[in-house]
Amino acid sequence: MEYIARDADIAPVAALIADPTRAAMLTALLDGRALAAGELARVAGVSAATASAHLSRLLDGRLVDVVRQGRHRYYRLAGHDVAEVLEVLARVSARPPVRSLRQSRQARMLEEARTCYDHLAGRAGVGLLDRLTEGGYYAAQDLTEAGERLLAGIGVDVDGARRSRRRFAPECLDWTERRSHLGGALGAAITEVLFERDWYRRGKVPRAVLLTDEGREGLAALFPSKELTSVTPVT
Repeated sequence: MEYIARDADIAPVAALIADPTRAAMLTALLDGRALAAGELARVAGVSAATASAHLSRLLDGRLVDVVRQGRHRYYRLAGHDVAEVLEVLARVSARPPVRSLRQSRQARMLEEARTCYDHLAGRAGVGLLDRLTEGGYYAAQDLTEAGERLLAGIGVDVDGARRSRRRFAPECLDWTERRSHLGGALGAAITEVLFERDWYRRGKVPRAVLLTDEGREGLAALFPSKELTSVTPVT
């Protein structure tokens, strides 16, 4: 009797991600921003023509979208589901060897504070979830009433996050810390406010974010007597 598979066909998607050039492009887009084809070509170390061919395949596979601004085209991940797949793969993949002082510094910055697509990750993200949990603001992958008041007080649109079609406040296992940071719609809403308030800024290293003096003071006021800082200064 012939067996007819009814499960999702993951092989085509896996094949798209498995190519080193496309994997490098997708990883670069985990920054959450849309990048031009030329930027992605430089990241992957390929020619413009080669990058264009790979991006066409990623578009066909619905792993990336195009954002058009006038005559310019920018590419971004097709959504948070794609980002989650890439993060899971990062957790089960080997870390590349560090071969220079520059690579060591970049790795340290990513470990301390980075974006996981649209939410805070690294030690800073894990620390944020710890403070919310220890303070009684977060439990069972949801905010308590005190947590809603706390975050609303700094401008987080908690109601909007609840209305989102994505999961509200799941825990996301951090691939460098091996502990959870806050993901989902709430994690994204909090991170948006952190950038709006200039508590964190994007760094020169893709995905890395830097804590500002305003952020250090703001977080200290939000979580008194709790340490929630990255040691990397804004440069």
